[in-house]
Amino acid sequence: MLAIEDDAYAAFLTRLGASWRDAAQKPRAVVVFTAHWTTRHPAVSMTDGPYETIHDFYGFPEALYEVTYPARGSKAVAERVRTSLAAAGFPVSVDPARGLDHGAWVVLRRLFPAADVPVVQASVVPGYAPEQLFRIGEALRPLRREGVLLIGSGGTVHNLMSLRWTEAEEAEAWAVAFDDWLLEKTIRRDVAALFDYRRTAPHALRAVPTPEHLAPYWIALGAGLPDQTPEVLYRDYQYGSLSLLAVAF
Repeated sequence: MLAIEDDAYAAFLTRLGASWRDAAQKPRAVVVFTAHWTTRHPAVSMTDGPYETIHDFYGFPEALYEVTYPARGSKAVAERVRTSLAAAGFPVSVDPARGLDHGAWVVLRRLFPAADVPVVQASVVPGYAPEQLFRIGEALRPLRREGVLLIGSGGTVHNLMSLRWTEAEEAEAWAVAFDDWLLEKTIRRDVAALFDYRRTAPHALRAVPTPEHLAPYWIALGAGLPDQTPEVLYRDYQYGSLSLLAVAF
């Protein structure tokens, strides 16, 4: 619903994208790892043409299915991603036909509404351990110096069975506790604890019942610069526990 509702989170993303343009820091391209494309090994889109907008959700208002985001791809950047991951020892496949799923286009449409930044969409591998996902980010870190923005699009607390669909006024304490722990360990760069989050984090199994939505976080963390402190750009919750957390690494 972020695509068609003008709430506080949508306003934040719009401001963030505008701040990059105003400061002449619009990226040359974007690589977005989306929780809604899961594969057994890393995969990247490979096209220069405009993407199909995939409406991979059901039962929402008709207006949402009418939204399109005709961003173009970049074979050159996709090849940089592929070769960088292959050099780090990851088997990588390319997909010339896949469109942008809602983990990518919903966020990008707010950041870059003109669809004027080339996009490479990348999958996440929920079967990989956090350490392996971190290494994916590390392998792509040099792309930052080439003007490429790396985005992990998922959710730190994403348990649809625990949501209160009548909009809750306050966030659930267990969801806040998990994110508090995650951020504290992240800022301290305590990667040993982070990688062992299922055993050491409070409410880990409730916050992360399946790993695909947290997987992009580990990739973004790995892509971050080790000598810079991560910055929380936005934090809120919908329906009691659905985490809307944006962190800059």
